[in-house]
Amino acid sequence: MSVKDAVAKRFMDICYERNIKINELANLSGVTPSTAYSMMDKRRQDVSIITIKKFCDGLDITLGEFFSSPEFDNLEQEIK
Repeated sequence: MSVKDAVAKRFMDICYERNIKINELANLSGVTPSTAYSMMDKRRQDVSIITIKKFCDGLDITLGEFFSSPEFDNLEQEIK
């Protein structure tokens, strides 16, 4: 799993747990819905740490809480 896929999965899981939709996440975070949907798009390869921080702020969690998840513990090497 790539870092970008892990980030998208983590946000999807949190949204599912809290019963909120991606559009609501965008509104809570002060970003456009297109930004939120773009980040979840499997074709997009990169995500901005600033966008991740905004989503975390909207969900009222820290970056540490966000990244403290099994998805990030076993990521493949980015340098090949």
